[in-house]
Amino acid sequence: MSRIFLDTNLFIYFYEDCGEPTRRTQELFARMNARKDEIYTSSLTLGELLVKPIEKGNERLARLYESQLGPPAITIIPFDRACVSNFARIRQDRSIKAPDAIQLACAAQARCDLFLTNDDRLSRKIIAGIQFIASVERAFL
Repeated sequence: MSRIFLDTNLFIYFYEDCGEPTRRTQELFARMNARKDEIYTSSLTLGELLVKPIEKGNERLARLYESQLGPPAITIIPFDRACVSNFARIRQDRSIKAPDAIQLACAAQARCDLFLTNDDRLSRKIIAGIQFIASVERAFL
């Protein structure tokens, strides 16, 4: 069992039809479930996920995201005062954009073993509090 933080796009791939990324993400989710991994994401993820459904008036998808992202299946880490020091340290690397730094800071605060993302460039980063960062294409679970 591992503590795994999922970046925003993995939920988009899982719940919306995106072809091959959807298939790969569904396989990863099934494997994480079989291993009984603890799944984490941030409050930023939920906010990002709601942008398009609200913009397009897709209330069904907005409700789906709101109902599926939370306990007991997924722990939402708030970007709060406990995360700001991690955020500031991560942002010392200016190649990491602020939204990515927020996600990484939340994962570090939760002491996640693995941070899964679709952004392969993040997999080259070393972040205190996170054991491994991997792209969904390279994830070995």
